Amino acid sequence: MNRPWTIRLTRAAEDDFQQIIHWPAANFGRRQAGTYARTLAKPVEGLRGGPKVAGARPREEIGPGIHTLHVARRGRRGRHFVVFRTSRAEHFIDVLRLLHDGMDLQQHLPPETPPVK
Repeated sequence: MNRPWTIRLTRAAEDDFQQIIHWPAANFGRRQAGTYARTLAKPVEGLRGGPKVAGARPREEIGPGIHTLHVARRGRRGRHFVVFRTSRAEHFIDVLRLLHDGMDLQQHLPPETPPVK
């Protein structure tokens, strides 16, 4: 059995999560914010199985080694991408950003983004 991948979130990804959840909390209440927080967390948790999880796409046009995974999957609705990069040698997946699917993703990614931990 393959060992799980270690998921690391950048500070930018952590900030994205907080900002994304703030909007439904302010407009629809804490319950709806909690629902969307779980919608965002599910694909991130799914990456523990590796970067080839169903729905993940390589996005070399955005940057070398960049992949995206849309949060709208397995019956969940949402408009955000998990943007990540892998380090196969170390068995890490670095979540770089959580971005709305209407954004120009490349514009929001610095060339190198260090992990939080």
